[in-house]
Amino acid sequence: MGVCLLFHFALLLLLAIQAFAEIRYSIPEEVKHGTIVGNVAKDLGLDVSSLVDRRFRVVSESKEAFFEVNQHNGALHVNKRIDRDESCRGSGACLVELKVIVENPLEIHYVVVEITDVNDHSPTFIEKEQTFEIAEHTLPGKRFQLHAAHDPDAGMNSIRAYTLTANEHFEIDIRQINDDKVPFLVLKKSLDREQKDKHWLLVTAVDGGKPPRSGSLNVSIIVLDSNDNRPIFSQEIYQITISENVQIGTSIFKMNATDPDEGTNGEIDYSLAKTSKKNVYNVFELHKSSGVIRVKGIIDYEDNDIYNLDIEASDKGIPPLTGECRVIIKIRDINDNPPTIEVTSLSNKVPEDSKPGTVISLISVKDEDSGVNGKIISTIINDVPFELKPSYKENIYSVVSKEYLDREKVSHYEITVQATDCGEPPLSTFKTLSIQISDVNDNSPHFEKNPIEFYLIENNVAGNSIFSVSATDKDLNDNAAISYHIVREGRHNDIMSFLNINSENGQISALKSFDFETLKSFQFQVVATDGGSPPLSSNVTVNVFILDQNDNAPVILYPVSSNGSAEGVEEIPRNMKAGDLVTKVRAYDADIGYNGWLLFSLQQVTDHSLFTLDRYTGQIRTLRSFTETDEAEHGLLILVKDNGNVSLSATATVTVKLVEPKEAFAASDVKRAAAKVDEEDDNVTFYLIVTLGSVSLLFVISIIVLIAMQCSKSTEYTSKYLQDANYDGTLCHSIQYRSGDKRYMLVGPRMSIGSTIVPGSHANTLVLPDRRHTSSGEAFAEIRYSIPEEVKHGTIVGNVAKDLGLDVSSLVDRRFRVVSESKEAFFEVNQHNGALHVNKRIDRDESCRGSGACLVELKVIVENPLEIHYVVVEITDVNDHSPTFIEKEQTFEIAEHTLPGKRFQLHAAHDPDAGMNSIRAYTLTANEHFEIDLRQINDDKIPFLVLKKSLDREQKDKHWLLVTAVDGDKDLNDNAAISYHIMREGRHNDIMSFLNINSENGQISALKSFDFETLKSFQFQVVATDGGSPPLSSNVTVNVFILDQNDNAPVILYPVSSNGSAEGVEEIPRNMKAGDLVTKVRAYDADIGYNGWLLFSLQQVTDHSLFTLDRYTGQIRTLRSFTETDEAEHGLLILVKDNGNVSLSATATVTVKLVEPKEAFAASDVKRAAAKVDEEDDNVTFYLIVTLGSVSLLFVISIIVLIAMQCSKSAEYTSKYLQDANYDGTLCHSIQYRSGDKRYMLVGPRMSIGSTIVPGSHANTLVLPDRRHTSSGEF
Repeated sequence: MGVCLLFHFALLLLLAIQAFAEIRYSIPEEVKHGTIVGNVAKDLGLDVSSLVDRRFRVVSESKEAFFEVNQHNGALHVNKRIDRDESCRGSGACLVELKVIVENPLEIHYVVVEITDVNDHSPTFIEKEQTFEIAEHTLPGKRFQLHAAHDPDAGMNSIRAYTLTANEHFEIDIRQINDDKVPFLVLKKSLDREQKDKHWLLVTAVDGGKPPRSGSLNVSIIVLDSNDNRPIFSQEIYQITISENVQIGTSIFKMNATDPDEGTNGEIDYSLAKTSKKNVYNVFELHKSSGVIRVKGIIDYEDNDIYNLDIEASDKGIPPLTGECRVIIKIRDINDNPPTIEVTSLSNKVPEDSKPGTVISLISVKDEDSGVNGKIISTIINDVPFELKPSYKENIYSVVSKEYLDREKVSHYEITVQATDCGEPPLSTFKTLSIQISDVNDNSPHFEKNPIEFYLIENNVAGNSIFSVSATDKDLNDNAAISYHIVREGRHNDIMSFLNINSENGQISALKSFDFETLKSFQFQVVATDGGSPPLSSNVTVNVFILDQNDNAPVILYPVSSNGSAEGVEEIPRNMKAGDLVTKVRAYDADIGYNGWLLFSLQQVTDHSLFTLDRYTGQIRTLRSFTETDEAEHGLLILVKDNGNVSLSATATVTVKLVEPKEAFAASDVKRAAAKVDEEDDNVTFYLIVTLGSVSLLFVISIIVLIAMQCSKSTEYTSKYLQDANYDGTLCHSIQYRSGDKRYMLVGPRMSIGSTIVPGSHANTLVLPDRRHTSSGEAFAEIRYSIPEEVKHGTIVGNVAKDLGLDVSSLVDRRFRVVSESKEAFFEVNQHNGALHVNKRIDRDESCRGSGACLVELKVIVENPLEIHYVVVEITDVNDHSPTFIEKEQTFEIAEHTLPGKRFQLHAAHDPDAGMNSIRAYTLTANEHFEIDLRQINDDKIPFLVLKKSLDREQKDKHWLLVTAVDGDKDLNDNAAISYHIMREGRHNDIMSFLNINSENGQISALKSFDFETLKSFQFQVVATDGGSPPLSSNVTVNVFILDQNDNAPVILYPVSSNGSAEGVEEIPRNMKAGDLVTKVRAYDADIGYNGWLLFSLQQVTDHSLFTLDRYTGQIRTLRSFTETDEAEHGLLILVKDNGNVSLSATATVTVKLVEPKEAFAASDVKRAAAKVDEEDDNVTFYLIVTLGSVSLLFVISIIVLIAMQCSKSAEYTSKYLQDANYDGTLCHSIQYRSGDKRYMLVGPRMSIGSTIVPGSHANTLVLPDRRHTSSGEF
């Protein structure tokens, strides 16, 4: 074996150290990258492990490195996409030669890779269509070469055959030229143009793949004939008139054109040209051969009163020739539309106090017909107290009242309005207006009883209803809707804070439990207010008497030992006789009546034969005399109980000691003296009670007399001023006067309906509409505005209220609104500022067809009083539409012998824009044979293609022309090319450095992010420059407003600890009461609006019953008083969050520590001292004396006041009307009256010098200085 290796090695050296070998592989084209072709190293017998060291590699003979070897495994793989059709064109074998090289020693091996074809291409034609023009007299057998298809695939995958759609005239013939197959179309049967003038064939090329692929060619065969005369109409323009509503299918006109040609070349077809508007094709149809025009759709004069039909007459020659004319069809109106009644404004509810002439509704009538057919007569046909008043504008009427209305007689009216036109026969329309007579608020709520007395048992449950009040109102609906509230003023305000009333049903609930021993009775007032405007109210006095419950046990006053227990020792002499008083048990019960009526009874006694106890007084007396055998000490247990339903009791223990008489004399004398004093005290108390009751009765009687006299005086003098029986206000009557072109009226707090306040008149003067110029009471004006179409929604047209002189502040109350005359509500008004703005997209070309002015008529309506103003908005056209052709292509077949000057009518373009923006010209691409000519027919421009130079088919058989319709835009081409840039100067230059604008489309981008908290708004200018020479430019100011986002979390301002965290400690005394302020959490949010509106909430708290947090202010208050069991430290976690869409929040921690108040001991001493004083002062007799003195003093004062008023009454009212000779005002007269020590005068806008306004007099009453007390008359 070793000898063989040495021999082989020597042989290699002999052959110049080269080894040769050749391997052949085969793969299909289009395989994926990385596909393994074969293992070259294995096939060559090379050691795979040494390939890297021997630099194993492959070298291609071609430019493309399609293959590569893997040095690790010796595999040959595809390195890139292989397309056989690109690399090896032709049908031969496609071989790629490679050299495989290894070194050490050097070896070169040859590898041949054959690329096999796959069917990955379909046959294709260079052109998708091919047209042949073949004369109908061409003989069968004529060959026409077709476009050949191409297929890059080779061999069996190349083109194998051509096929043709089945037909009777043509077939396919294939001629082999070298390797190419050339298809020919062969005429196998003569053509007949009259049978078929066009043939559409489909030629298909099929390859030999499996499955086979194919490509197709559309072949158009045009059959030609000779023709040299075009049809001619007798007139260029025909005019006819027809009535509207002609039945569909009716023949209205017959076209007639002549052609001198014979046979098929002289036969004429009629058609509607493409120059007519679209709606023409829906209304009329033209019979192709007879030329009869028939009605196809509905003809309505109101939609269109004239139609223009462009008619084409075409012969059947090859090529066909045409003639044109126009038929103008005028529509005659007939009375086919009844009038329509539109209620522009309707007051469905009319107050019963409306005066005659009050405008109830505004109606407009309309008739779509014209002339006499559109004239309308309107009337009210039923018997109602209303009539129609015409406006200054035609067909506008006001429905006004003829007489006073009375809701109690008739509460509802049905007004039937009839509108009849003057056509023949006349047509009518009826409209019923439903009018409800509404109630006026002239009745105040009424309480059946005043005052109201309620009795409430003490210890009621807090929060429960205790009683209710109820009032009635004779008015209706809202005027009778009563709400209740408690008057929170007066001496019982502290008690009323614990009362709550349901505003809807008058149910009154107490928020606390009442104690009879603390409060016996209290008084408050409830006000009932109706829902009218202005609201009326009345009040009722509610007297609440607390009824006693047996909730207090008897208290033993005597005997009481030193330690406070009810025990005592009585020493009595042994010689006491039967019936002598031993002692008296004294007790007290805080309750009254039976609950406080005490009964005494002996529960235990040592000897029942010795003592007796009085059941009612508590006196203990002896039953018999004492004997020597009786014990010296006796114990008595006395039970004291009240007489409540569930009686309460107390016990007292009395120890009676018998002593020798000498020792008992002093004690006995003292007791008898004390008993005598008690009896005298009882007598004094009785007399004091009788005296107090008598004086109180006299005091009440004097108060009643005083009130009665005041009421009678008020009634006496009020009646002398109120002259108007229907008056329900606060003034005696109204005074009217005129100044310039306005009328003024002095009124009270209630203003008359239909009047407006004059600014600066202090609300006591109204401007009344001047109705001298209109019979119906409306005010009229007309304003004209102009805006372009397609403006944005919300665009301001103008401030209608300002231009009409209306008060902006009263627009909402006066129901300021706009009503459009058209179906579309293009405009709306803002009731808050009076601006008229665009409500929806406006397309002038849809709303106002034609080139005339486009006007939108609006009615601006305000009520109280009713005013109608007319606004006309002109919609100007903008060039927002391009001219369009109904069909994008038009084909003419013209014989080459046609003479120059021949005209061919083109399709007309349509442009919805009007005026200068409509079609102005037609242009044609540059050529030597044709030009454009325009013919003006009415408002239409009809384009014609004119042959200016003879055609030569042999030089060019097809001409492609482009006709362009151009509207009236001012600049074209480069002159209209606009570029944009930002002006970089001004005070916002630092901001503009962060802005960039696209010079071509005007798109503006920001190079930084803006912060609302740093920058609220800025301004810059954009310059637009055209591309003309010299260039023209204009600029626009851009105002940018930065809108706030919720990007700032709340910041806690308090509490804040020393390290900056939101934590704090609050020390509060333990004796804080419920509702006391503990502390307040303060926070701030840099955002605005809802994003900066902060809300506070308690997230965590140690004891929920102790603290409450105000949601809006952040105040922490106590819910109840602290007890000894409450913890000394409480933790509260407060969440503060904003109201953004995604809310941000912050938290604060408050630690509340309870500390003992420093003054607690002093307060305790004060309380004990006060209790001791109260016990010492708890003497019924003393309080009775004080009360008696107070009532007596009040009684004396009331008597003095009554006498004084009686004495001054006659002097004060001697003159009911004080005439002022020096008055120089503008009123026709003034009224003066006196009340007390002041004089009052009703005045107008000019106030007398030296007078002052009485607060609360609604600014229409002045106080005049009193001149009676000065002798010289000065003031």
